[in-house]
Amino acid sequence: MAAETLIIVPTYNERDNLPPLVKRLMAQPVELDVLVVDDNSPDGTGQVADELAASNPHVHVLHRQEKNGLGRAYLAGFAWALARGYEFIFEMDADFSHNPADIPSFLQAAKAENADLVLGSRYANGIRVINWPLKRLLLSIFAGKYVRVITGMRVSDPTGGFKCFRKRALAAIDLPTVTSNGYSFQIELTHRVWRRGMKIAEVPIIFTDRFQGTSKMSEEIVREALWVVWKLWLENGLRRTVKPPEPVE
Repeated sequence: MAAETLIIVPTYNERDNLPPLVKRLMAQPVELDVLVVDDNSPDGTGQVADELAASNPHVHVLHRQEKNGLGRAYLAGFAWALARGYEFIFEMDADFSHNPADIPSFLQAAKAENADLVLGSRYANGIRVINWPLKRLLLSIFAGKYVRVITGMRVSDPTGGFKCFRKRALAAIDLPTVTSNGYSFQIELTHRVWRRGMKIAEVPIIFTDRFQGTSKMSEEIVREALWVVWKLWLENGLRRTVKPPEPVE
């Protein structure tokens, strides 16, 4: 393995987006690999991914047999990445809502600040969201405030899905015990890193809603996020601060 950076891209019915996305990723001025985690897409995305992998040794594919949530797809991808020793492990959407050109900024922040997690923020120093209806934007802004009030976690965009983890962060947060899936999955992973006192950095991004395909957002995802936040607060011992360090024996 030459590259130390892996971009994990979960897919479900993204056959039109995937080839141009991989092309954009491969054009970045940093060496990276791509892992497509496909949930048995009925539109043939998995086959497209296999064709891309056959023609490029930096593209890999992980096939899953059923669609059972974004969180499960990422957990499978994280396990794959950790087993192969990647140092910087990204979450990234397949629909171009996340700009591949931002990847160098994430890596620069991770290295300059020795960060365990770098978050791409839509709300750092202003709102940077394109093509969202007002209702969706207000829901996202409210969700961020809701998370901050209940958990005490002071990040500007806790539900965002464009992230870069260091290997040591993913290895430390007991991934097999993560139970949430949608937006709450993003909140839970960031909270697990934060409450251990690990370093979190934020970089501003411009988020552009998808122009083709359909959104995976649902009322069930929103309901899950509402109660998972309280669960995280309970897991942190009813604290709104980071977990105290373990005593040295």
